[in-house]
Amino acid sequence: MDDTREWLEADGLGGFASGPVAGPRTRRYHALLLTATTPPTGRVVLVNGIEAEVATEGGTVPLSTQAYAPDVIHPDGWRHLVDFAARPWPLWTYRLPDGTTIRHEVLVEPDSCETLLRWQRTTGDGPCTLTVRPLLSGRDYHALHHENPAFAFAATEQGGNVCWHPYPDVPAASALTNGVYAHAPEWYRNFLYAAERDRGLDAVEDLASPGAFTFDLAAGPAVMILRSGDGLGIRAAAHAERLVASERARREALSPLALAACAYLVDRPGGRTLVAGFPWFTDWGRDTFIALRGLLLATGALAQARAILLAWAGAVSEGMMPNRFPDRGEAPEYNAVDASLWYVVAVHDTLAAHAAAGRPVPEAEGTRLAEACAAILDGYAAGTRYGIAADADGLLRAGVPGVQLTWMDAKVGDRVITPRIGKPVEIQALWINALKVGIARWPGRAARWRDLERRTSAAFDRFVSPAGALFDVVDADHVPGAVDARMRPNQILAVGGLPYPLLTGDAARAVVDSVEARLLTPLGLCSLDPADPEYRGTYAGGPAERDGAYHQGTVWPWLIGPFVDAWLSVRGRSAAAKAEARARFLPPLQAHLDEAGLGHVSEVADGDPPHRPGGCPFQAWSLGELIRVRRMLDLDPV
Repeated sequence: MDDTREWLEADGLGGFASGPVAGPRTRRYHALLLTATTPPTGRVVLVNGIEAEVATEGGTVPLSTQAYAPDVIHPDGWRHLVDFAARPWPLWTYRLPDGTTIRHEVLVEPDSCETLLRWQRTTGDGPCTLTVRPLLSGRDYHALHHENPAFAFAATEQGGNVCWHPYPDVPAASALTNGVYAHAPEWYRNFLYAAERDRGLDAVEDLASPGAFTFDLAAGPAVMILRSGDGLGIRAAAHAERLVASERARREALSPLALAACAYLVDRPGGRTLVAGFPWFTDWGRDTFIALRGLLLATGALAQARAILLAWAGAVSEGMMPNRFPDRGEAPEYNAVDASLWYVVAVHDTLAAHAAAGRPVPEAEGTRLAEACAAILDGYAAGTRYGIAADADGLLRAGVPGVQLTWMDAKVGDRVITPRIGKPVEIQALWINALKVGIARWPGRAARWRDLERRTSAAFDRFVSPAGALFDVVDADHVPGAVDARMRPNQILAVGGLPYPLLTGDAARAVVDSVEARLLTPLGLCSLDPADPEYRGTYAGGPAERDGAYHQGTVWPWLIGPFVDAWLSVRGRSAAAKAEARARFLPPLQAHLDEAGLGHVSEVADGDPPHRPGGCPFQAWSLGELIRVRRMLDLDPV
């Protein structure tokens, strides 16, 4: 039963389904129906799971499995699970003691935002009755639900279709079925979510079951369509066939990685965006601009990439892009020094992809993108929030105490774990690249950037250490001449992963060799040299422990993209180098697609062997960089 792999069905967050391959739900985020009330935020879990059992002449056998506090597994449906397939969508096969086999499938249709569950008897004869009890909450996806008198069990019925509206401030939930409903309210208490417990968080929840549906599997498949709102007049069986046909056609037209990439593409008021990861992230500026290069540009979804950049173009404030839109509509958070610079890089790559494909960007759209990039470059040159400004040497300084501005942004209470105040190395690589992009792409605006780019590029020599690697921060803590010499992966962006490498020849090779020798793992780059006394080799424990390890040794798979790009660059991108890279770097990542989030790449992994994956099991930039690596290595990107 101990199968920690997770399957995901996401359709842009109008509907959502996720859970473990086998056994009980282990996260508060595992749900059969989750809806975003203010897409892609305001997520509410409507249907957490189900209880299911099958009765034949041989007796009644559970198909579901639940975990209860303190450590009770009941019922034990997992014992009857004999097969699981992830494609074309999650499908489980159960064998009952009398030889009857039941197939259960789940899919989320991306346009209608409905979760379809179907059960079918595939072998056996005689009477066969399926009973299904939905387990409901109606709570914020980060929260937990507990028994309370305010939960409204009342049901509106029409045939086999039923609608519940447990709380007035959340959407109603409906089950459209070809079964028979019997209203029988029950509280199911003390569900235990082991993954939450292991993360040091509250882990026990109560769920409400308004009633049970029964289906005659001897007469044909059982259908249950979960959706927000009502739709009670829909004939479930016929509608299910339409959903299956539509989704089968969509999935057959896409490769597995392209299909996975689609899961992150969502709507936001005013345009499109990318969710940074499932199940708990929303859309983040930095993650969006990094991820779209692989998820969208490398898969040929150029119009989607352009739409995202146009949607974000109006969000520039004082030269900065927001790094996060909060869940509940508060003001955007402008607390990242690199998000704006990644935006300029993403615009460059998107325009280049359009040109390579012979698909010119409409003039008005090109002007909007140019204006957004110019506002970023001018804002950074003049100075903006948190001390971000071009210094006298042209390098970009940034940082004030108590604020985390780079991608290494973990914070425990008021303590920033990796403050990196001063002039971080990857920020200079991004800054110089952004200036070069502005000069090359918009020469009519470039006069004010040319001298700044020359000074900045010349000053980058300050990062080269006597050992040949690069310092992580110069003028550390804004002290002239002070350096942070810790060995971190940020320096790789000076050689690969960006349009313009800052180092070439022996200097570039020294950086790549140092990173490979000291930071490379099968799943990406360590965030700190294992020889460093502050290195943390495992990403585990409560929030403080995990945040303390987040960028202090934890492996980040998204960095494999810049690393492989740099590794190929210093080897001339020869056929032999690409063949070696395909043999060395791809197999562990491809194998990982079946390890945690099925078909996806995790957010992080332990720095110590065996590099256990952790964090978010479905991470946009991790998957995007795997797709980019495949393109670098002359493979079909998806």
